[in-house]
Amino acid sequence: VGVFVVFAFIVKRFRCFSCAASAIINGIIGTLLAWVLVRYTFPGRKIIDAMIDLPFALPTAVAGIALTALYTPTGLVGQFAADMGFKIAYTPLGITLALTFVTLPFVVRTVQPVLADIPREIEEAAACLGAKPLQVFRYILVPALLPAWLTGFALAFARGVGEYGSVIFIAGNMPMKTEILPLLIMVKLDQYDYTGATSIGVLMLVVSFVLLLLINLLQRRIETP
Repeated sequence: VGVFVVFAFIVKRFRCFSCAASAIINGIIGTLLAWVLVRYTFPGRKIIDAMIDLPFALPTAVAGIALTALYTPTGLVGQFAADMGFKIAYTPLGITLALTFVTLPFVVRTVQPVLADIPREIEEAAACLGAKPLQVFRYILVPALLPAWLTGFALAFARGVGEYGSVIFIAGNMPMKTEILPLLIMVKLDQYDYTGATSIGVLMLVVSFVLLLLINLLQRRIETP
């Protein structure tokens, strides 16, 4: 509980709501994708599996331009949002969606191999002994997947904190609304404020390091019998 309290403080103090939201969304969607890819065989499975790694190979600036064009009020998706009375681009929602796209592979690729190593015979044996699907999930799958899930969550959050290329275009850099820390570093450097840029960089490093450290400590506690 103390780990999550500290994490919540960090999120609130350093305005990392979009990073946390995208990491949580990917924690859910990434786990579901990993489950489908491991447990089911269907046409196009290998194509979907390969497309998950697309954010790793795609230049972040290209991803940012594509997402901005997609979510602007005149874009393919943004126009439907505009018709419903809200916009996606140049808002925290747009930043969250961009970070979700970029950080999705971190969760899928950490959960997928662990899920593939869980023998299905264990689940079948539990079902034969009378365990319900929810009990199988809670007592068999969750203990095995939780360390990998936490690792994927931490990597997604840490990447989101320092993401620049895919977010800079869709954020719009509105003061106190859609500002992102990497862009503030560039602004400080353009102003020859090397002390300010260094301070922001150190802050980002500390936030990412503390989160990874807390996640590692939590993983050890979970894995310790």
